[in-house]
Amino acid sequence: MSTTPQDDTATAPLWRPDPQRAAATRIAAFQQWAARHHGAPATPLAPAVDDADAAARYAALHAWSVEDPARFWSAVTQWFDVRFSTPPEAVLADDAMPGARWFPGARLNYAEHALRHADADPDAPALLHLDETTAEPQPLSWAELRRQVTALAAELRRLGVRPGDRVSAYLPNIPQAVVALLASAAVGAVWTSCAPDFGARSVLDRFRQIDPVVLFAVDGYRYGGKEHDRTAAVAELRRELPGLRAVVHVPVLGTPAPEGALHWDDLTAAAPGGAAPDGAVFEQLPFDHPLWVLYSSGTTGLPKAIVQSQGGILVEHLKQAGLHLDLGPGDRFLWYTSTGWMMWNFLVAGLLTGSTVVTYDGSPGHPGTGALWEVAARTGATVLGTSAAYVVASRKAGLHPGRDLDLSAVRCIGTTGSPLPPDGFRWIYDEVKSDVWLASVSGGTDVCSCFVGGVPTLPVHVGEIQAPCLGADVQAWDPVGRPLVDQVGELVVTRPLPSMPTGFWNDPDGARYRASYFETYPGVWRHGDWITVTPRNTVVIHGRSDSTLNRQGVRMGSADIYEVVDRLPEIRESLVIGLEEPGGGYWMPLFVVLEEGAVLDDALRGRIRTALREQLSPRHVPDEVVAVPALPHTLTGKRIEVPVKRLLAGAALDQAVNPGSVDNPDSLRFFERLARERAADRS
Repeated sequence: MSTTPQDDTATAPLWRPDPQRAAATRIAAFQQWAARHHGAPATPLAPAVDDADAAARYAALHAWSVEDPARFWSAVTQWFDVRFSTPPEAVLADDAMPGARWFPGARLNYAEHALRHADADPDAPALLHLDETTAEPQPLSWAELRRQVTALAAELRRLGVRPGDRVSAYLPNIPQAVVALLASAAVGAVWTSCAPDFGARSVLDRFRQIDPVVLFAVDGYRYGGKEHDRTAAVAELRRELPGLRAVVHVPVLGTPAPEGALHWDDLTAAAPGGAAPDGAVFEQLPFDHPLWVLYSSGTTGLPKAIVQSQGGILVEHLKQAGLHLDLGPGDRFLWYTSTGWMMWNFLVAGLLTGSTVVTYDGSPGHPGTGALWEVAARTGATVLGTSAAYVVASRKAGLHPGRDLDLSAVRCIGTTGSPLPPDGFRWIYDEVKSDVWLASVSGGTDVCSCFVGGVPTLPVHVGEIQAPCLGADVQAWDPVGRPLVDQVGELVVTRPLPSMPTGFWNDPDGARYRASYFETYPGVWRHGDWITVTPRNTVVIHGRSDSTLNRQGVRMGSADIYEVVDRLPEIRESLVIGLEEPGGGYWMPLFVVLEEGAVLDDALRGRIRTALREQLSPRHVPDEVVAVPALPHTLTGKRIEVPVKRLLAGAALDQAVNPGSVDNPDSLRFFERLARERAADRS
């Protein structure tokens, strides 16, 4: 591939794909095939002549995908050979939101599709696993993965697990978690998982809602060079989940199974050769049958229990992994994640494309900040996914992964979790690889996928996500529902996607589901992010719209503030709040966590204010800059803004936030004290 000079002008990309390589991508082949068979817009067989030509080709394909969803999603199922044991009566029988009806009458099984590549190359690795204690990646072949899934599925049936029953997991990112998910899906059970760094109360806030019948649980996990015992937490889960019929012990730390628990090895040792005793390996299920339950962060109440379907996830993940990440056989797919984050579910989607999935259980920063880059080098990852925060931390640590490690296999770097700042874009091309496709993406747990993301045929521009994803009719809207271009607006999706929730658990009339996404613009999905759609159809994410900074009538997303402030070498992390005050006032404090050895003196405060005034907006210079020892995050690492805003407005701690949803609840005490001090000053 060729690269362009790293020019900071508005039009020059940081990178563009070699035209021949772009023409050989799966998305280019799909467009040619869909044009012949499904009425997609035809494109020349020759490679794109320039960026404008490449953009026009993708824009035409995207427009067709949202304007004719029935033909587009039919094409996706045929291109990826989705195996319907009973064919659908239609593709999209009802396009209402909420309530869209996808592929009615169809029957299939997600796990069957995840394991079908075992027939092509049974001895190749389906999984590669690493943790902080292993020197070399440990492979699990496609044949062995299928054997273990088949054996465990048979044992689940023996335990009485039937379609619709819930199977829960308190597991880290290890191969056993993948096996357990696929076995659950094979029998038609509904999967749900939490990472073992979640406390028991946080897990119970989630699992109690769905009343699981089986719990897979570890004795502990390793992180940051330490062993973390979880036996007490597991014992509490067993006591507080009365519907459990079985607990399966997964001995990561090597401890014996507690009394009454089954042992993982005993449940996966049966069924040699891959045959289930009853012969029924993959339950054939309706397209909308629940596959799993994911959870919102739950920072201000019980987490929402989000239900997504076997068929909806299957076709969405085939599209996203196979077309937008260009994954296929021969790829090694590594995304740093935990089982408590939707990206773990998406990581498993690599199996759908025949890729080898790399599972890593450990800290990305142990024994040093560059640990994740080392994992990518040791596993030969071709697609590496991480967070914007990790990229920023790597830059601040002065790492040179491209110089110090063999990352020759890496062709794509994905980032998500929060907007990747422009400095992060530049650092990747300067210090990781000048010839790499950077796929910054944004979506949500709500759909377990991306609304906007990478396209392997398009150039990469600094600070911008390449395009809306196929099938996703993403727009920026003003408050009255008018589309905006080159202006900040609400991220909306005006047509349904197959992986949108079938609903929330224990929300029989759908009231909570409708209130979450469809109240602002009836019949249109409002996601809660501020975005800008640029004239070239790239997308910039500005942060959550429920934590908007609205000063003197000018709105700004918090992510724009963080991009400027967190760039400063003295600042580890920052949090900004805009608070409406009685009498019409507006208070905008900036809270900063300092790097070791840094001091928040007048000079640093002045540099922060000057940077924001010159690089962003004079209206959004903070009223105060306050050093704090730590900031609160969700359990998946995202900064918490709305609960802090509620605390500072005077809400009681138990009304402002669910402490069990916060990674470091003690950090909230600072804001609670500050609110009391401000109230005392006003009185």
